[in-house]
Amino acid sequence: MDGSRRTAKRFWRWRKNPLRRRDDIIEAWVVLAVWAVIAVGGTIVGLLTAHAADEVFARQRAERCSVRAVLVTDDVPVDPSRGGTADGTITARVRWTDPDGSVHTDKTSVDTGLTAGSGLTVWTNGRGEVVAEPPTPTEAAVEAGLLATAAALAFAGLAFGAGALARWRLDQKRMAEWGKEWSLVGPQWGHKTG
Repeated sequence: MDGSRRTAKRFWRWRKNPLRRRDDIIEAWVVLAVWAVIAVGGTIVGLLTAHAADEVFARQRAERCSVRAVLVTDDVPVDPSRGGTADGTITARVRWTDPDGSVHTDKTSVDTGLTAGSGLTVWTNGRGEVVAEPPTPTEAAVEAGLLATAAALAFAGLAFGAGALARWRLDQKRMAEWGKEWSLVGPQWGHKTG
């Protein structure tokens, strides 16, 4: 099949045709609108999500700071299978002093095999609570990109689903109309099979 016939077949709803119904034109516009919404809306949703994620990660990097802490407990097992996690860490109590001189203690994940008095670095927020290390700019960019892609795909899925529902409704309407027409034309045929 040559290119012009393939194109004509693909865009049959747009051509003048005595068999084309109003619902066929509506369906063509629905398909066009869905793809436009997916292209434009998906891009906008992805960009907004990436921007929002970048702001959150930048705020985390600005609010969180690393401090030197000292392990308080001496009961950190060398064997992580005795209460540890799969990555070889265990929760233990640590103590640190803020730049303003206030002393804090809290629990955090530490490597196994450490003894009391061992120094380590923990990340804290502005309220003196132990928090996770903020993502580096590269990690933040990758995570923002993944979140943006997921948001754009979710939006595209919703738009595609709405379009599929509209097309299904049009198909149901066409089937009902064909059923009515067949009930008028069918009895006029002289012979029946069966």
